[in-house]
Amino acid sequence: MKYQAITVTELNKYIKEKIGADEFLNNVLIKGEISNFKHHYTGHMYFTLKDENSLIKCIMFKSYTTTLKFMPKDGMKVMVFGTVSVFERDGVYQIYAKAMQEDGMGSLYTAYEELKAKLEKEGLFDASHKKKIPFMPTCIGVLTSNTGAVIRDIINVSTRRNPNVYLKLFPVPVQGEGAGEKIAEAIRIMNKQNMADVLILARGGGSLEDLWPFNEEVVARAIYESELPIISAVGHETDFTIADFVADLRAPTPSAAAELAVPDIKEVMRKLENCESRSRNSLNKKIELMRLRYEKCMASRVFKEPLQKINEWYLSVDMKIKAMENSVTTTLQQAQKNAGKVIAKLDTLSPLKTLARGYCITQKEGKVINKAEYLKKEDEISLLFCDGEKKAKVL
Repeated sequence: MKYQAITVTELNKYIKEKIGADEFLNNVLIKGEISNFKHHYTGHMYFTLKDENSLIKCIMFKSYTTTLKFMPKDGMKVMVFGTVSVFERDGVYQIYAKAMQEDGMGSLYTAYEELKAKLEKEGLFDASHKKKIPFMPTCIGVLTSNTGAVIRDIINVSTRRNPNVYLKLFPVPVQGEGAGEKIAEAIRIMNKQNMADVLILARGGGSLEDLWPFNEEVVARAIYESELPIISAVGHETDFTIADFVADLRAPTPSAAAELAVPDIKEVMRKLENCESRSRNSLNKKIELMRLRYEKCMASRVFKEPLQKINEWYLSVDMKIKAMENSVTTTLQQAQKNAGKVIAKLDTLSPLKTLARGYCITQKEGKVINKAEYLKKEDEISLLFCDGEKKAKVL
Protein backbone atom coordinates (compact mmCIF):
# COMPACT_ATOMS: atom_id res chain seq x y z
CA MET A 1 0.00 0.00 0.00
CA LYS A 2 1.41 3.35 -1.04
CA TYR A 3 0.93 6.33 1.26
CA GLN A 4 0.73 9.93 0.09
CA ALA A 5 2.28 12.53 2.40
CA ILE A 6 0.10 15.37 3.60
CA THR A 7 1.03 18.63 5.32
CA VAL A 8 0.63 19.36 9.02
CA THR A 9 -2.04 21.92 8.14
CA GLU A 10 -4.02 19.34 6.17
CA LEU A 11 -3.78 16.89 9.09
CA ASN A 12 -4.97 19.45 11.65
CA LYS A 13 -7.77 20.50 9.35
CA TYR A 14 -8.84 16.86 8.91
CA ILE A 15 -8.87 16.28 12.69
CA LYS A 16 -10.86 19.48 13.22
CA GLU A 17 -13.46 18.35 10.68
CA LYS A 18 -13.70 14.93 12.35
CA ILE A 19 -14.24 16.47 15.79
CA GLY A 20 -16.63 19.04 14.34
CA ALA A 21 -18.73 16.24 12.90
CA ASP A 22 -19.26 14.73 16.36
CA GLU A 23 -22.54 16.13 17.67
CA PHE A 24 -21.71 15.22 21.25
CA LEU A 25 -18.58 17.38 21.15
CA ASN A 26 -20.49 20.26 19.59
CA ASN A 27 -22.57 20.70 22.73
CA VAL A 28 -20.85 19.42 25.84
CA LEU A 29 -21.41 20.27 29.50
CA ILE A 30 -18.30 19.72 31.60
CA LYS A 31 -17.44 20.49 35.20
CA GLY A 32 -14.09 21.04 36.78
CA GLU A 33 -11.81 23.47 38.63
CA ILE A 34 -10.43 26.65 37.02
CA SER A 35 -6.67 27.26 36.98
CA ASN A 36 -4.34 29.61 35.08
CA PHE A 37 -7.19 32.04 34.56
CA LYS A 38 -6.35 35.10 32.44
CA HIS A 39 -8.76 37.86 31.51
CA HIS A 40 -7.22 39.34 28.37
CA TYR A 41 -7.45 43.08 27.70
CA THR A 42 -9.49 42.23 24.58
CA GLY A 43 -12.21 40.85 26.85
CA HIS A 44 -11.57 37.18 26.05
CA MET A 45 -11.04 34.73 28.93
CA TYR A 46 -8.39 32.02 28.82
CA PHE A 47 -8.22 29.29 31.48
CA THR A 48 -7.65 25.62 32.16
CA LEU A 49 -10.36 23.31 33.44
CA LYS A 50 -9.02 20.40 35.49
CA ASP A 51 -10.03 17.56 37.79
CA GLU A 52 -7.99 15.06 39.80
CA ASN A 53 -6.38 13.41 36.77
CA SER A 54 -6.68 15.59 33.68
CA LEU A 55 -6.98 19.11 32.35
CA ILE A 56 -8.16 20.81 29.18
CA LYS A 57 -7.65 24.32 27.86
CA CYS A 58 -10.64 26.61 27.48
CA ILE A 59 -11.39 29.94 25.88
CA MET A 60 -14.46 32.12 26.26
CA PHE A 61 -14.77 34.94 23.76
CA LYS A 62 -15.88 38.42 24.77
CA SER A 63 -19.27 38.03 23.10
CA TYR A 64 -20.12 35.23 25.60
CA THR A 65 -18.44 36.70 28.73
CA THR A 66 -21.04 39.50 28.89
CA THR A 67 -23.64 36.97 30.05
CA LEU A 68 -21.59 35.86 33.09
CA LYS A 69 -23.01 36.73 36.49
CA PHE A 70 -19.68 36.25 38.30
CA MET A 71 -15.94 36.77 37.70
CA PRO A 72 -14.12 33.44 37.32
CA LYS A 73 -10.88 32.91 39.25
CA ASP A 74 -8.39 30.14 39.99
CA GLY A 75 -9.69 27.37 42.23
CA MET A 76 -13.32 28.02 41.42
CA LYS A 77 -15.40 24.97 40.55
CA VAL A 78 -17.62 25.60 37.55
CA MET A 79 -19.77 23.95 34.91
CA VAL A 80 -18.95 24.98 31.35
CA PHE A 81 -21.18 24.57 28.32
CA GLY A 82 -19.48 24.78 24.97
CA THR A 83 -17.94 23.13 21.93
CA VAL A 84 -14.80 21.04 21.65
CA SER A 85 -12.76 21.99 18.59
CA VAL A 86 -9.20 22.06 17.27
CA PHE A 87 -7.08 25.19 17.06
CA GLU A 88 -5.44 24.40 13.73
CA ARG A 89 -2.35 26.57 14.10
CA ASP A 90 -1.12 24.86 17.30
CA GLY A 91 -2.73 21.47 16.68
CA VAL A 92 -4.43 21.44 20.09
CA TYR A 93 -8.03 20.79 20.99
CA GLN A 94 -9.81 22.96 23.53
CA ILE A 95 -13.25 23.96 24.75
CA TYR A 96 -14.82 27.05 23.25
CA ALA A 97 -17.07 28.02 26.16
CA LYS A 98 -20.46 29.59 25.48
CA ALA A 99 -21.82 29.64 29.03
CA MET A 100 -20.48 29.05 32.52
CA GLN A 101 -21.92 28.88 36.01
CA GLU A 102 -20.47 28.38 39.50
CA ASP A 103 -20.34 24.90 40.94
CA GLY A 104 -19.12 25.96 44.39
CA MET A 105 -15.71 26.98 45.72
CA GLY A 106 -15.34 24.16 48.21
CA SER A 107 -14.35 24.40 51.88
CA LEU A 108 -10.72 23.41 51.22
CA TYR A 109 -10.20 26.19 48.71
CA THR A 110 -11.77 28.70 51.10
CA ALA A 111 -9.42 27.53 53.87
CA TYR A 112 -6.53 27.73 51.40
CA GLU A 113 -7.31 31.35 50.51
CA GLU A 114 -7.76 32.36 54.16
CA LEU A 115 -4.45 30.82 55.25
CA LYS A 116 -2.67 32.26 52.22
CA ALA A 117 -3.93 35.76 53.06
CA LYS A 118 -2.93 35.34 56.71
CA LEU A 119 0.62 34.16 56.01
CA GLU A 120 1.13 36.75 53.31
CA LYS A 121 0.14 39.48 55.77
CA GLU A 122 2.66 38.11 58.28
CA GLY A 123 5.42 38.37 55.65
CA LEU A 124 6.12 34.65 55.12
CA PHE A 125 6.07 35.16 51.35
CA ASP A 126 8.41 38.18 51.30
CA ALA A 127 11.33 37.90 48.89
CA SER A 128 13.64 39.42 51.51
CA HIS A 129 13.39 36.21 53.57
CA LYS A 130 14.21 33.86 50.70
CA LYS A 131 17.65 32.24 50.77
CA LYS A 132 19.88 31.74 47.76
CA ILE A 133 20.14 28.21 46.39
CA PRO A 134 23.82 27.08 46.49
CA PHE A 135 25.37 26.86 43.05
CA MET A 136 27.25 23.58 43.55
CA PRO A 137 25.72 21.60 46.43
CA THR A 138 27.48 18.40 47.44
CA CYS A 139 24.49 16.95 49.27
CA ILE A 140 20.79 17.39 48.50
CA GLY A 141 18.06 16.35 50.91
CA VAL A 142 14.83 15.09 49.35
CA LEU A 143 11.61 15.03 51.35
CA THR A 144 9.05 12.88 49.52
CA SER A 145 7.58 9.41 49.40
CA ASN A 146 10.15 6.62 49.04
CA THR A 147 7.96 4.99 46.41
CA GLY A 148 6.62 6.33 43.15
CA ALA A 149 7.96 8.22 40.19
CA VAL A 150 8.94 11.43 42.02
CA ILE A 151 12.08 10.12 43.74
CA ARG A 152 13.07 8.18 40.63
CA ASP A 153 12.77 11.31 38.49
CA ILE A 154 14.87 13.32 40.94
CA ILE A 155 17.54 10.59 41.09
CA ASN A 156 17.66 10.24 37.30
CA VAL A 157 17.90 13.96 36.64
CA SER A 158 20.42 14.59 39.43
CA THR A 159 22.79 11.77 38.53
CA ARG A 160 22.59 12.65 34.84
CA ARG A 161 23.52 16.26 35.52
CA ASN A 162 26.18 15.53 38.15
CA PRO A 163 27.03 11.91 39.10
CA ASN A 164 29.04 13.16 42.10
CA VAL A 165 26.09 14.77 43.89
CA TYR A 166 24.93 12.95 47.02
CA LEU A 167 21.17 12.55 47.57
CA LYS A 168 19.66 11.94 51.02
CA LEU A 169 16.06 10.73 50.99
CA PHE A 170 14.00 11.46 54.07
CA PRO A 171 10.76 9.49 53.43
CA VAL A 172 7.63 11.37 54.41
CA PRO A 173 3.94 10.81 53.66
CA VAL A 174 2.82 13.28 50.99
CA GLN A 175 -0.94 12.98 51.52
CA GLY A 176 -3.43 11.94 54.09
CA GLU A 177 -4.11 12.85 57.70
CA GLY A 178 -1.03 13.73 59.75
CA ALA A 179 1.20 14.13 56.67
CA GLY A 180 1.67 17.86 57.29
CA GLU A 181 3.06 17.36 60.82
CA LYS A 182 5.48 14.66 59.61
CA ILE A 183 6.70 16.86 56.73
CA ALA A 184 7.30 19.75 59.13
CA GLU A 185 9.14 17.48 61.58
CA ALA A 186 11.33 16.13 58.76
CA ILE A 187 12.30 19.69 57.78
CA ARG A 188 13.24 20.48 61.39
CA ILE A 189 15.33 17.28 61.71
CA MET A 190 17.20 17.99 58.46
CA ASN A 191 18.00 21.48 59.75
CA LYS A 192 18.97 20.41 63.27
CA GLN A 193 21.45 17.81 61.99
CA ASN A 194 22.52 19.93 59.02
CA MET A 195 22.05 16.93 56.77
CA ALA A 196 22.20 18.69 53.36
CA ASP A 197 23.12 21.87 51.52
CA VAL A 198 19.63 22.30 50.06
CA LEU A 199 16.26 20.54 50.49
CA ILE A 200 13.76 19.52 47.83
CA LEU A 201 10.16 19.17 49.01
CA ALA A 202 8.38 17.20 46.29
CA ARG A 203 5.36 15.17 45.28
CA GLY A 204 3.42 14.48 42.10
CA GLY A 205 0.19 16.04 40.97
CA GLY A 206 -3.23 15.49 42.43
CA SER A 207 -6.41 17.11 43.57
CA LEU A 208 -6.59 19.91 46.10
CA GLU A 209 -7.38 17.29 48.73
CA ASP A 210 -4.30 15.24 47.79
CA LEU A 211 -2.02 18.27 47.94
CA TRP A 212 -3.52 19.59 51.17
CA PRO A 213 -0.60 18.68 53.52
CA PHE A 214 1.49 21.24 51.62
CA ASN A 215 -1.19 23.88 52.32
CA GLU A 216 -1.06 23.41 56.09
CA GLU A 217 0.24 26.17 58.36
CA VAL A 218 2.62 23.85 60.22
CA VAL A 219 4.45 23.04 56.97
CA ALA A 220 4.54 26.69 55.89
CA ARG A 221 6.11 27.79 59.18
CA ALA A 222 8.63 24.94 59.12
CA ILE A 223 9.74 26.03 55.65
CA TYR A 224 9.94 29.68 56.76
CA GLU A 225 12.03 28.81 59.84
CA SER A 226 14.38 26.50 57.90
CA GLU A 227 18.04 27.54 57.86
CA LEU A 228 18.58 25.33 54.82
CA PRO A 229 17.27 26.67 51.50
CA ILE A 230 14.20 24.79 50.27
CA ILE A 231 12.96 24.16 46.73
CA SER A 232 9.25 23.37 46.52
CA ALA A 233 8.13 21.03 43.72
CA VAL A 234 4.58 20.05 44.56
CA GLY A 235 2.02 18.94 41.98
CA HIS A 236 1.88 19.91 38.33
CA GLU A 237 2.97 23.17 36.78
CA THR A 238 -0.56 24.55 37.15
CA ASP A 239 -0.79 23.65 40.86
CA PHE A 240 0.20 26.22 43.46
CA THR A 241 0.42 25.37 47.16
CA ILE A 242 1.24 27.55 50.14
CA ALA A 243 4.53 25.68 50.40
CA ASP A 244 5.41 27.09 46.95
CA PHE A 245 4.91 30.66 48.16
CA VAL A 246 6.95 30.23 51.36
CA ALA A 247 9.80 28.21 49.83
CA ASP A 248 12.99 29.90 48.68
CA LEU A 249 12.36 28.67 45.12
CA ARG A 250 9.43 27.03 43.34
CA ALA A 251 9.90 24.38 40.68
CA PRO A 252 7.01 23.43 38.36
CA THR A 253 7.83 19.71 38.67
CA PRO A 254 10.12 17.46 40.77
CA SER A 255 12.35 16.93 37.73
CA ALA A 256 12.66 20.68 37.31
CA ALA A 257 13.56 20.95 41.01
CA ALA A 258 16.44 18.54 40.47
CA GLU A 259 17.58 20.62 37.50
CA LEU A 260 17.46 23.80 39.59
CA ALA A 261 19.35 22.22 42.50
CA VAL A 262 21.98 20.33 40.53
CA PRO A 263 24.02 22.20 37.92
CA ASP A 264 24.87 20.33 34.76
CA ILE A 265 28.49 19.35 35.38
CA LYS A 266 29.15 19.15 31.66
CA GLU A 267 27.89 22.69 31.19
CA VAL A 268 29.97 23.83 34.16
CA MET A 269 33.04 22.16 32.62
CA ARG A 270 32.32 23.84 29.29
CA LYS A 271 32.07 27.21 31.03
CA LEU A 272 35.32 26.54 32.91
CA GLU A 273 37.05 25.51 29.71
CA ASN A 274 35.69 28.62 28.02
CA CYS A 275 36.93 30.79 30.90
CA GLU A 276 40.30 29.04 30.78
CA SER A 277 40.53 29.61 27.03
CA ARG A 278 39.55 33.26 27.37
CA SER A 279 42.05 33.73 30.21
CA ARG A 280 44.79 32.08 28.18
CA ASN A 281 44.02 34.26 25.16
CA SER A 282 43.91 37.38 27.32
CA LEU A 283 47.23 36.43 28.92
CA ASN A 284 48.83 35.79 25.50
CA LYS A 285 47.56 39.14 24.25
CA LYS A 286 48.90 40.82 27.39
CA ILE A 287 52.29 39.17 26.94
CA GLU A 288 52.38 40.19 23.28
CA LEU A 289 51.44 43.76 24.19
CA MET A 290 54.13 43.89 26.86
CA ARG A 291 56.67 42.43 24.41
CA LEU A 292 55.83 45.13 21.85
CA ARG A 293 56.12 47.81 24.52
CA TYR A 294 59.50 46.35 25.60
CA GLU A 295 60.79 46.33 22.03
CA LYS A 296 59.57 49.90 21.56
CA CYS A 297 61.29 50.98 24.76
CA MET A 298 64.54 49.23 23.84
CA ALA A 299 64.42 50.84 20.38
CA SER A 300 64.05 54.31 21.86
CA ARG A 301 66.99 56.74 21.95
CA VAL A 302 67.22 56.74 25.74
CA PHE A 303 68.25 53.07 25.75
CA LYS A 304 70.46 53.26 22.66
CA GLU A 305 72.36 56.35 23.90
CA PRO A 306 71.76 56.40 27.67
CA LEU A 307 74.37 59.21 28.26
CA GLN A 308 72.83 61.50 25.68
CA LYS A 309 70.28 62.89 28.07
CA ILE A 310 72.88 63.33 30.81
CA ASN A 311 75.19 65.17 28.42
CA GLU A 312 72.30 67.42 27.42
CA TRP A 313 71.72 68.14 31.11
CA TYR A 314 75.47 68.87 31.55
CA LEU A 315 75.32 71.29 28.63
CA SER A 316 72.26 72.94 30.08
CA VAL A 317 74.01 73.31 33.47
CA ASP A 318 77.11 74.80 31.80
CA MET A 319 74.98 77.30 29.93
CA LYS A 320 73.21 78.31 33.13
CA ILE A 321 76.53 78.68 34.99
CA LYS A 322 77.93 80.83 32.15
CA ALA A 323 74.80 82.97 32.21
CA MET A 324 75.16 83.37 35.98
CA GLU A 325 78.85 84.36 35.66
CA ASN A 326 78.02 86.92 32.97
CA SER A 327 75.22 88.29 35.10
CA VAL A 328 77.50 88.57 38.18
CA THR A 329 80.29 90.22 36.13
CA THR A 330 77.90 92.70 34.57
CA THR A 331 76.36 93.50 37.94
CA LEU A 332 79.83 93.96 39.54
CA GLN A 333 81.03 96.23 36.73
CA GLN A 334 77.94 98.35 36.98
CA ALA A 335 78.34 98.55 40.78
CA GLN A 336 81.99 99.62 40.39
CA LYS A 337 81.03 102.26 37.87
CA ASN A 338 78.31 103.60 40.15
CA ALA A 339 80.72 103.55 43.12
CA GLY A 340 83.29 105.61 41.13
CA LYS A 341 80.70 108.24 40.41
CA VAL A 342 79.71 108.43 44.08
CA ILE A 343 83.37 108.65 45.20
CA ALA A 344 83.97 111.45 42.74
CA LYS A 345 81.01 113.36 44.11
CA LEU A 346 82.16 112.77 47.68
CA ASP A 347 85.68 113.87 46.78
CA THR A 348 84.32 117.09 45.31
CA LEU A 349 82.40 117.83 48.50
CA SER A 350 85.25 116.77 50.82
CA PRO A 351 86.40 119.50 53.34
CA LEU A 352 89.98 118.46 52.62
CA LYS A 353 89.63 120.01 49.18
CA THR A 354 88.62 123.29 50.84
CA LEU A 355 91.60 123.11 53.20
CA ALA A 356 93.93 122.56 50.28
CA ARG A 357 92.87 125.93 48.87
CA GLY A 358 94.21 127.74 52.01
CA TYR A 359 91.32 127.45 54.43
CA CYS A 360 91.47 125.89 57.87
CA ILE A 361 89.05 124.63 60.45
CA THR A 362 88.96 126.26 63.87
CA GLN A 363 88.09 124.07 66.83
CA LYS A 364 87.71 124.83 70.53
CA GLU A 365 87.55 121.99 72.93
CA GLY A 366 86.78 119.64 70.01
CA LYS A 367 83.93 121.76 68.68
CA VAL A 368 84.01 123.53 65.33
CA ILE A 369 83.90 127.36 65.65
CA ASN A 370 82.12 129.01 62.76
CA LYS A 371 81.60 132.50 64.33
CA ALA A 372 84.09 134.92 65.91
CA GLU A 373 81.76 135.76 68.72
CA TYR A 374 82.23 132.27 70.11
CA LEU A 375 85.87 133.07 70.90
CA LYS A 376 87.28 135.21 73.76
CA LYS A 377 90.72 136.54 74.44
CA GLU A 378 93.15 133.96 75.68
CA ASP A 379 91.04 131.05 74.40
CA GLU A 380 93.14 128.14 73.22
CA ILE A 381 92.08 126.83 69.86
CA SER A 382 93.16 124.24 67.30
CA LEU A 383 93.70 125.10 63.66
CA LEU A 384 93.27 122.18 61.23
CA PHE A 385 95.17 122.62 57.96
CA CYS A 386 95.34 120.29 54.97
CA ASP A 387 98.67 118.94 56.16
CA GLY A 388 98.11 118.85 59.92
CA GLU A 389 96.96 120.61 63.10
CA LYS A 390 98.40 123.57 65.07
CA LYS A 391 97.60 125.03 68.45
CA ALA A 392 96.92 128.76 68.85
CA LYS A 393 95.73 131.39 71.35
CA VAL A 394 93.35 134.27 70.75
CA LEU A 395 95.02 137.72 71.33
